[in-house]
Amino acid sequence: MDQGVTAGRNGALLVVGDVVTDVVARHRGPLAAGTDTAAVIRTLPGGAGANVACWAAHAGCADVRLLGRVGADAAAWHERELVAAGVRPRLVVDPEAATGTVLCLVDTGAAAERTFLTDSGASLRLDPADWSEGLLDGVARLHLSGYLLFTERSRALAAKALAAAHARGVPVSLDPASSGFLVDLGVDRFLAFAEGLDLLLPSRDEACLLTGLPDPADAAAKLSRLVPLVVAKAGADGALVARSGTVLARIPAVPATPRDTTGAGDAFTGAFLAALLAGATTEEAADRGCGAGAEAVRRVGGRPPHPGTRG
Repeated sequence: MDQGVTAGRNGALLVVGDVVTDVVARHRGPLAAGTDTAAVIRTLPGGAGANVACWAAHAGCADVRLLGRVGADAAAWHERELVAAGVRPRLVVDPEAATGTVLCLVDTGAAAERTFLTDSGASLRLDPADWSEGLLDGVARLHLSGYLLFTERSRALAAKALAAAHARGVPVSLDPASSGFLVDLGVDRFLAFAEGLDLLLPSRDEACLLTGLPDPADAAAKLSRLVPLVVAKAGADGALVARSGTVLARIPAVPATPRDTTGAGDAFTGAFLAALLAGATTEEAADRGCGAGAEAVRRVGGRPPHPGTRG
């Protein structure tokens, strides 16, 4: 499944990452063990990589491409949703595994915090054979979903894409994606991969985990000695921009009353990358990222509205 692509005015953004089906269950207060808990449940398209691509298109990037892997069970639906969002997908249909599914448990209290139960399915079965050099034609930036690092075969694909991008002089960014999975992978293995990146976009918790430092600013500064540019996403506290061991900017958050925090970090990343491609400074791009994050938490699910729709 391969949509034709043409280069945007400022070059394309290629995202390589996960495409999954989100089952979002919004409940209030603690789950009642052993019995029923009332909830509002919706099935929505998701996946960190796919979400980043959709938010980049929503932020105005004219040419956003996505390489992902899905099962035959939901391939056509995911392709339609991505195309409707303005993304040009290349979805590899896995002959064995079903599309990945994530159960998102969202407490509708003040923080609207979410907990994920993840069945990665086909999404992390991306393989080096799924890569082709032509994917980088017309591409100005490559973004890798951190979830790719959590299986051996998708990690090999990520390494192949990273090397191909560097050979063409295309900068590469990555979002670590999951503190829980980072612990399983091992910090040292992640940091060894990160040495080849141009831009790292961790959450506050991920930055602290990767450095062992309790303060997000100190963590971002330390990571920026390894990766040239680090932008740490701090939710309601905005974002931190660090280079060469120094925090250069603290970007304030845009106030928002959250309904669902699923995909807020993906929204930041997508809008941030779209802004960089349009010529914004790093600080301007981070400000736009914070705006997209605020827009995301006001919505249910991890994606922006389709063009031409209302909210």
